[in-house]
Amino acid sequence: MRAEFINPFIASLNNTFQTMLNCRVRRGELSLKENCRSSHEISGVIGLTGKAVGTVVLSLSREVALKAASTLLLAETAEIDADVLDAVGELTNMVAGGAKAQLEAYELAVSLPNVITGKDHEVHFPSNVTPICIQFLTDWGPLTLEVGLAPVPVACTV
Repeated sequence: MRAEFINPFIASLNNTFQTMLNCRVRRGELSLKENCRSSHEISGVIGLTGKAVGTVVLSLSREVALKAASTLLLAETAEIDADVLDAVGELTNMVAGGAKAQLEAYELAVSLPNVITGKDHEVHFPSNVTPICIQFLTDWGPLTLEVGLAPVPVACTV
């Protein structure tokens, strides 16, 4: 995976959390994703298509998901419910949309977000993609950004 693909997602995550949640994120370890198991209990998943294809996963600890939802909804949230899942989906959409704007040359289309919950749930990336996993820490707890994006080979025309 190219650095030109991952950097817009990191910048978008930082911007989204700072502007929408007034929450600073600190980047931690960066690694290749070696399995399909999620890093945290709640994951927002978005597919990307265009001149590149792939998947973006925003995986949040329970604490981060609850605090982010409470901040977005302007109401204290103590349980994972439909509102929290919607908030996680919207955050994932904002991160993917912000990165898409920085990757205009790839003419990316962003799918609707899906949110998956449960300990050790799995998220599968396209088989031709090796995802990068970036750990982040906030004052609310940990989160992980996983991005797997690969350019689509250009078809030859005769």
